[in-house]
Amino acid sequence: MTSAINIHAVVGLNVMRLRNKRGLTQEQLSSRAGLTRHYLIGIEAGTRNPSIGILAKLADALDVKVEVLVRDIKPASA
Repeated sequence: MTSAINIHAVVGLNVMRLRNKRGLTQEQLSSRAGLTRHYLIGIEAGTRNPSIGILAKLADALDVKVEVLVRDIKPASA
């Protein structure tokens, strides 16, 4: 289970991973989601605590469900 402290990092890494996978810049994603680039930078760095509404905007902009943004991705076992 993801700890409350770690969830910010998980969300940030998931947003960054999905943004890069789609070939979007921070400016493009922040514009699509209706956020400032500065706020998006904080989310990706794990220093912001985005509300459910913000997560929904990001999920919509990335064309995923909100649950994908909060899912802790474990490395594959060797």
